[in-house]
Amino acid sequence: MSLVWREPLALALLLVPVGMAASWWLTGRVRRHALASSLLDHPNERSSHTVPTPRGGGLGVVFPFVALVCALGALGSIPVQMVLAISGGGLLVALVGFLDDRRPLAARWRFGAHCLASLMSLWLMGGIPPVPLFGFDVNLGWTGLALAAVYLVWMVNLYNFMDGVDAIAGVEAVTVALGGALCWWLATGDPRWPLCFAFAACAAGFLVWNTPPARIFMGDAGSGFMGFVLGVLSLWTAQNATQVFWCWFILLGCFVVDATTTLVRRVRRGEKFHQAHRSHAYQYAARRIGSHGKVSLAVGAINLGWLLPLAVLVATKRLDGAAATALAYLPLVWLAFGLRAGDRAGQSQAPGR
Repeated sequence: MSLVWREPLALALLLVPVGMAASWWLTGRVRRHALASSLLDHPNERSSHTVPTPRGGGLGVVFPFVALVCALGALGSIPVQMVLAISGGGLLVALVGFLDDRRPLAARWRFGAHCLASLMSLWLMGGIPPVPLFGFDVNLGWTGLALAAVYLVWMVNLYNFMDGVDAIAGVEAVTVALGGALCWWLATGDPRWPLCFAFAACAAGFLVWNTPPARIFMGDAGSGFMGFVLGVLSLWTAQNATQVFWCWFILLGCFVVDATTTLVRRVRRGEKFHQAHRSHAYQYAARRIGSHGKVSLAVGAINLGWLLPLAVLVATKRLDGAAATALAYLPLVWLAFGLRAGDRAGQSQAPGR
């Protein structure tokens, strides 16, 4: 029997239906509770939806995935340190997001909790490996740890910023996690890749409820948790093959480029970076074509058709990670500027807005 649990494919075939079913069921229960309790996201001038919609559905991803992580730890498929890094840090991020969903918290409290979760997880992982840069492995020491903490905090907030139209967060999570699993396996042959499948499965279970028109929103609890988990996975899976980090960073390109471009342009205009808005490129695209679903499908298509092939080339050492990232991001930056990311005035004046 132990041989079955050690076989990654058999484990993945078990985790996927279990994760999807658990997430789908729990998200439905959360939706019923939200409707009964009037926990609704009401449209306003910064929203991309037009009708009151239940929120908090991200809990349907959080608890099933944490349960699967703990089960994998109990089976010996992943180390205890990784179980604690994902569960401890992830649950803290989810808790702060859940509280903020119910009653907005001050930005300093959210930021402090995100920093604590990131530092705790980095300590449990034993830091980060040297960073491969143009053929050299660069050991950044304490600077690398500081940058890794900033990266994790940014991933939490980035995912929150990008969860603004139906299905986009779920599509990103599924495609990036599956692509990351493939790159991890190609680079190392590590048998622990089903962990990424478990995350994708839980995201897919929620996605059933979030496809346009969404019947429930993820909320900060779910979006922050997803961003944190993807950040932790990108750092942990690179422990034995440092180029794998670049693979994840490439796969996350749509979210990284849109969120970062929008943030930089808004700050340069003197706007508060933490204030809600709808000037991301993907939000403008959804308004312009009148469809959330087409934008989310486009993100999935870019991930699979453009970013994944480049990530695979990096995983197999056919391309340098830093160079491939620059190549991958170049058209995404062009697209972000073309869709006036962060330029609220330009978006409002554009035809077909």
